[in-house]
Amino acid sequence: MEKNKEQKMKEKQYNEYVEQVTPKHNGALNFIKAFVCGGAICLIGQFLLNMYLHYGHPKEVASAYMTLTLIFISIVLTGFNLVTPITRFAGAGYLVPITGFANSVAACAIEFKKEGQIFGIGCKIFTIAGPVILYGIVSSAFFGAIYYILLQIGGIIR
Repeated sequence: MEKNKEQKMKEKQYNEYVEQVTPKHNGALNFIKAFVCGGAICLIGQFLLNMYLHYGHPKEVASAYMTLTLIFISIVLTGFNLVTPITRFAGAGYLVPITGFANSVAACAIEFKKEGQIFGIGCKIFTIAGPVILYGIVSSAFFGAIYYILLQIGGIIR
């Protein structure tokens, strides 16, 4: 009985300790910061798109250039180790758009650089991107097959 009481006291002390060291988050403030920062990234993307269109590129080419520019900027920020302070502030506002995906791929490459070009960068760069690419292709094929079947049976009108 006394052992059970002692264990409950330790659990209570542990829970108090966890409560003390766990950072407090303001959900509404985090939401606002993520919304504003994600919107700022979209604003930058729109500016880049308009700039590429202004220089006479077709819309498809301008869209591709805009995406590549955002990816390039994210990789440069990752290389200079500036993504961590940005994500501490912006949270999902930085990580959700394509900039977060580019960061995750570049971070893997940087982390495993010391293992060499082939076994380090070549293999580990797809640690994050691999599953995304795999499931993207598989789900595209799956939904493409469903779309094709529905077209054949007349369930979808073009």
